[in-house]
Amino acid sequence: MDQKRAIVLLTDPVSPEEYGKPLMLKAVLFSPVLTWVSEKLKADGVRRFFVACGPEYAREARACFREEDDVTVSAEREDLLAFLAEDGPVSVIPGAVLPVGDDLQPEENCAFTADARALRESWEDSGSSRVSGAAPLPGFATVENFMDVQDLSSLCRDDVVDRLMAKGVEFMDRYAVYIGPLVDIGQGTIVLPGTILRGNTTIGTGCEIGPNTMIRDCVIGNDTTVNASQLNESTVGDRTNVGPFAYVRPNSHIGDDIKVGDFVEVKNSTIGNGTKISHLTYVGDSDVGQHVNFGCGTVTTNYDGFKKYRCTIGDHAFLGCNTNLIAPVTVGEGAYTAAGSTITQEVPKDALAVARSRQKNLEGWAARRRALHAEQEQKKKENT
Repeated sequence: MDQKRAIVLLTDPVSPEEYGKPLMLKAVLFSPVLTWVSEKLKADGVRRFFVACGPEYAREARACFREEDDVTVSAEREDLLAFLAEDGPVSVIPGAVLPVGDDLQPEENCAFTADARALRESWEDSGSSRVSGAAPLPGFATVENFMDVQDLSSLCRDDVVDRLMAKGVEFMDRYAVYIGPLVDIGQGTIVLPGTILRGNTTIGTGCEIGPNTMIRDCVIGNDTTVNASQLNESTVGDRTNVGPFAYVRPNSHIGDDIKVGDFVEVKNSTIGNGTKISHLTYVGDSDVGQHVNFGCGTVTTNYDGFKKYRCTIGDHAFLGCNTNLIAPVTVGEGAYTAAGSTITQEVPKDALAVARSRQKNLEGWAARRRALHAEQEQKKKENT
């Protein structure tokens, strides 16, 4: 198997108790240092990893890699020697390091490449990774404490921005954005100041992201705008406008050509193409069809204090302002709800649902109320 390999020793020059966990598991721009290291090594062509790590941190260490990565996490010497059974060059990270760009002069014993056979013999004889003839590996800096990690974090940010700019991503102010190592952005997208992109986030081409936007673990389509909003663990399609001041909670799937406007919250819902949710609306636990119009103040009341229930809204439905949908309930295709209605029963296809008290006008009531108030005020003056 002719694949480049790397060994990462999850050891620190200081005790884990001082910082709560090994430095390689501390976060830089919302991702552990080990994630930054793994992404740097993969960019250099590494495809197989061995992480020497105790069982107490094994799960956390594996989570620093992508799910599809070929990673072995073990503290057993036999597993390490098996990883080195094939001859060939192996990259070695012997301690806590941070990738800071290839322009940095390689540090001795910080990160290096050595022959697998020499490494195997060294570990068999002395249990050490130090071998003669090792070549320094550029792009890494040793970190000895958390202050070092903090001091070098800006270099990590610059490295990510440089990578994205090389792909054709535009930054209005490259120093006013914070982007994690797993984030990918397509050509022609502009990222505005105050934007935070974290986790496994992918953004398409021709988008406008920000200002003051946070997106975590999301997939955003092409030609989409996200303005002053927060999105989490969800997907957004093409040519969709989100915000300002929208909140998309996990497991939401927002389609193409959709408007999710100001002070709109979407949670655990699917929104069909062409739907408009313009303002002051909550859509939770709902399956919404295509080209639905949500009037201002619409609420899906999905929780009864014990269980969550879903709403289903058909294509081309029109929900009047201040409609309450008491889940579980279905609004049929092409149906209307009158403004101010509280819907508790199914609305058939193409029907109009009116669920509000009949208006009653009391003629002259306001004039009589004003006269009574004036009389009371006059008596107060006469008694003082």
